[in-house]
Amino acid sequence: MAEKKWTFEQAMGRLEEIVQHLERGDVPLEESISLFEEGTALMKQCNTLLSKAEQKVTKLLAGPDGSPVERPMEEVADL
Repeated sequence: MAEKKWTFEQAMGRLEEIVQHLERGDVPLEESISLFEEGTALMKQCNTLLSKAEQKVTKLLAGPDGSPVERPMEEVADL
């Protein structure tokens, strides 16, 4: 079965729905397992999307001559 690709916002919205269903406690066991598996897959997609976004994030810092310099967040995290 092909995995549906969601936007981060769509995946988080669906995860919230799944959590609400499971917290109600009135979902049959088989459906609960299916929802749990779907939620796990969505969580993985969210982590992947966040990881990709984090890699794109840069921070502008002043260079030696005062002009802006882009640096990856992991390089400036300790500054």
